[in-house]
Order: sequence, then structure tokens, then C-alpha cells
Amino acid sequence: MNISINSLRKSIADGETTARAIVEKSLDSAEELNATLNAFLEIDRAGALKRAAEIDHDSDKATLSLAGLPVAVKDNICVTGMQTSCGSRILGPYHPPYNATVIERLFAAGATVIGKTNCDEFAMGSSNENSAFGPVKNPWDTSRVPGGSSGGSAAAVAAGIVPVALGSDTGGSVRQPAALCGVVGLKPTYGRVSRYGLVAFGSSLDQIGVLARNAGDAASILQIIAGRDLHDATTADVPVPDYPAALDQNVKGMRLGVSRVLLGEGLDTEVRDAIEEAIEAYKDLGAKVVDVDLPHAKYAIAVYYIIATAEASSNLARFDGVRYGFRAEEAPALRDMYRKTRDEGFGAEVKRRIMLGTYVLSAGYYDAYYLKAQKVRTLLRQDFSKAFQQCDAILTPTTPTPAFKFGEKVDDPLAMYLNDIYTVTANLAGVPGISVPCGLSSEGLPIGLQLLGPNWSEAELLRLAHAYQLAQPFNHLPRLHAGQLDA
Repeated sequence: MNISINSLRKSIADGETTARAIVEKSLDSAEELNATLNAFLEIDRAGALKRAAEIDHDSDKATLSLAGLPVAVKDNICVTGMQTSCGSRILGPYHPPYNATVIERLFAAGATVIGKTNCDEFAMGSSNENSAFGPVKNPWDTSRVPGGSSGGSAAAVAAGIVPVALGSDTGGSVRQPAALCGVVGLKPTYGRVSRYGLVAFGSSLDQIGVLARNAGDAASILQIIAGRDLHDATTADVPVPDYPAALDQNVKGMRLGVSRVLLGEGLDTEVRDAIEEAIEAYKDLGAKVVDVDLPHAKYAIAVYYIIATAEASSNLARFDGVRYGFRAEEAPALRDMYRKTRDEGFGAEVKRRIMLGTYVLSAGYYDAYYLKAQKVRTLLRQDFSKAFQQCDAILTPTTPTPAFKFGEKVDDPLAMYLNDIYTVTANLAGVPGISVPCGLSSEGLPIGLQLLGPNWSEAELLRLAHAYQLAQPFNHLPRLHAGQLDA
């Protein structure tokens, strides 16, 4: 389904199609392709069709900006009537009693949630190989990973099952799979979008983000879900601009910062070449390219995996078999029940991060690790503040390589963690970032460029992404896509 949100809305308003027809086509694609991709953990045909029928009978549907739009939602975001497993056995088929704020806002605009997408367990991973319910396959090459942790959402958009999907981004988990699947992935400023109803991994890092085929659709969704929420004290009381209206403003004269250090060692040659070509494309659009320095970026992976694991250790303590989710059998004593439930319910990567986080927070190591990491995090924020005095946005690769094969890095956690080297900085600093497709490798795999901006600069990032997509359109379709069902 490669139709844009505006085109879809117009076709429904003009009577050329109905919300039910659009949603049914999306459901058919999800069910047909899921046998191969494993992108969805739950597809809600009955609920989605009921919702679509309500939209068709709504006399005010012409005023709804997302009327009839089918949306996929990562399975760590709460939707009533649907599961929220976080890709983990410990939650399993848990059904939350409330909607996340972003879901309420999408419903109010006329959108329909067709299903919950597969993800790395509790959003911990860079490849989507850590889901308790099996890995998601990349629609470009099913022998390769889609990226993580929002791999199911990225694959669903790339395959044309839905025009847009929601994911969560703690260290790049929207932008990284967007790059590996050839779609746009937007991570807003921390505090721009409510986290109410998002199951917490790293509370100071998590943000709900948007995956879409183009920057215009990402802007339309951000317009709906952004803004202050009384349920989430971390949301900022900052005005929300008109993101779609900002898209067509000229990028001429905008300053793009490039750190040549980030284009050096460890970066795949084809990715480097694609990024260099993107830089030249922006020059042709009238943007100015300036050199910037991020001296503490080299410490970002170490800092991220100290802070993220510490927060995960605290947040995941609530999953103990008492209040909700899975409870181990044959554990008559309370302590045994805790131990067996967590041992059987959590996967290997989650256990690894809980142990790391508990270690860095422990009495002899707090100052040496956690406190020092927080100090370097402050230095990293200062690096960005200084850089943004020289430029309007910073351009980097999104990932160091195109999509890699399943099993290639699963036994080497450090190599896996390094896949996030270009994305974790935005979460540590709290700044917004967007990944945009910028070409294909020699093996026909997508490559993504990343744009990072100052706090609250989503409009400028979307404008830069939109201008690039108009100048360098990415019209390639993956090997598996919903259009095949029309044949």
C-alpha cells in the first residue's frame, strides 16, 4: 500500500473508496505476507473492520485527517482489546485496560490499528532476533535482519502492508530498522510525544517514533501524536508547529554539519559512498555543508549501554509473576516463584542487560560506571549544543552497514551493539533524528542517511528529508511487497 495519507484521505472523501475497503486490503496483505515476514504478533481483523465501518458511517469523516488510515503498532505500546507482549513470554498475551495517549490521538483523527508488530524483547536489540516469538524477516532479503527493535513495524511499512506504523526508539530502534528496510524513521525530541502507554525500557531515553514511506506521511502522523500530555510529566509544554505546512519551505541556505570522524573507520565503503553522494545532493539543493566536531561521540556506545541497562534493570523489576503476565509453575515459595518466573519468562538478551544494569548500579560500582556515564552524557549534550551553533542539522549515516544476515552477530554482543553507533547519541542528548533512504548497496539492500537537529527542530528535519526525497526519489520495492497480491 504505497498510497500517501493525503491521497488516501482524498479518495475516501471523494467516494472513490471506503475506509473498510482500504483496511480490508491492508489486513489481507498482513495475513498473506506474515507467514513469511513474521512482522505481526497479532492481526485484529474483526476489530479493525468494525472500526473502519464506524469511520464510513461517521458524518464528520471528511474532517478527520486520518480517516480510514490503517496503522500498525509495535507490541510495546498499549491498545485496548489487543495484546501487549513486548515480544516476551513473561507478558505473553497480556491485554492492557487502557490505550496509550498516541493511540487515543490516532483514533480521534480516524486511524485504524490493524495489528501489533513483532519486536525485540522489551525493545532490546538491533536485529529483531531477540523476540520470543521468532525473528522478523527483512522484505528486501528474507535471509537478513530488518533491524531492531522496531523491525516488525519497519517491515510492515516497507512491504506496503500499512502506509505508517508506530515504533519506539531508545537507542535507534526506529531509525536503524528504517534504514535497513528502506523507509523513513522519525525519532522526536525527548518530551515531544507522550510515553504514557509505552512499556518502559530506558525511561530517560525512550521515545515513540514514526515509520513511513515518506517524510510527508511522517509529518502528518507527528502532527497528531505530538504535544503535552497530562498523563506524562516528561512531555514538554512546547507549541506544536504545523509540520506538513513546513515541508515545502526552501532548504536553500540551511547549514548541514558533517563530522568527518564519523565517516571513517568501521563504516562500510558503500554506505560511505552513499552518504557522500547525499551530501553532494544537499549542496545541489542550496544547503551549505560545514565541518562539526563531536569529540565525545566516541564514548556514546559505552555510555548508552551503562545508562540503558541501569534503567532497564529498574524498570523490569516489576515483571515478577505477581501482578500480570506469566507465572512459573511448581514454585511454592515466593522467592522461588520470582526466580523461576524471571528465568523462564525473560530471554537471554534481557537477562544480560538486567545483570549489566544491576552491576553498574551496585554499591561498589555506581560511581565508577553509572555516575561517570551520566557525566559523559552531559558532555555529549554540550557537544551537540556547540555543534548546532554552527549548523541547523547534522548529517551522518544511520547504520555502519546495510542489513546483515541472521546469526551473523548474534553470538557477539559487542559487534551487535556497535550497530547503534550513529543513533544512540540522539537519545543520550534528547535531540530529534530522522533516517531517510539514500540508495541501495551492490546487493540491492537499502542504505539510510540520518539527520539530527536541535531540540524541537522536527519541522526542519522533515523539511530537509522531504527536499532530499523529492530530489532523489527512492521508488524501489522490496522483494516481498503487498502489491504482489494485486497480480
